[in-house]
Amino acid sequence: MDKHEWRKQEKDLYLPKCIPSFITVPPCNYFSIKGSGNPNDPYFAEYIEVLFSLSYALKMSLKKDPAMNQKLTGETNYDYTVYPLEGVWDILDETKRLNSPVLDKNTFVFDLMIRQPDFVTQEFANMIIKQVSEKKPHPLLSKVQFSQWEKGLCIHMLHVGAYDNEAISFREMENFAHQNNVHRIHKAHREIYLTDARRTLIEKQKTVLRFQVIE
Repeated sequence: MDKHEWRKQEKDLYLPKCIPSFITVPPCNYFSIKGSGNPNDPYFAEYIEVLFSLSYALKMSLKKDPAMNQKLTGETNYDYTVYPLEGVWDILDETKRLNSPVLDKNTFVFDLMIRQPDFVTQEFANMIIKQVSEKKPHPLLSKVQFSQWEKGLCIHMLHVGAYDNEAISFREMENFAHQNNVHRIHKAHREIYLTDARRTLIEKQKTVLRFQVIE
């Protein structure tokens, strides 16, 4: 069986163009961690490291255990590319009430997550969390959840460049929503990181921006 690569088999979900478009997002499984604060602070990298350690541990567990691979996927050698990091971003409720025009990153709240293949069960996910906790303990592992997210109808687009310039893309997306008679449900939005900010020039960073809408 060919290796499942999300960049090839799931282009509609992960590789939109640099203009707004509609996408209907199916139910997906994730390892996720809730947090708050400025993503530029050093602690933020620890959330990312924990999620990737779980994601690669799950992938390698299948490669090392053909019987489990067969049980979950129907194949003894099923393989896939680990999905990209994602984040659902919002601000503290108190900050919303103040309605300040100045964006303070210290007021951010987030759900960081990495999607897992559809065949992953709660039992298998719990086993991976337990294994990683024993092999490489970290306080954040106790906060990890394995759950399914379903977002339905959304607008998304590819943003190229600095995160601080995302407001420009969001205005394009909101104008697109208005032109198509749909409404943004809430200010929370999803970001999918196609490039590694640590290894990519700011002007070349690629991020999928997405928010849910209703007709």
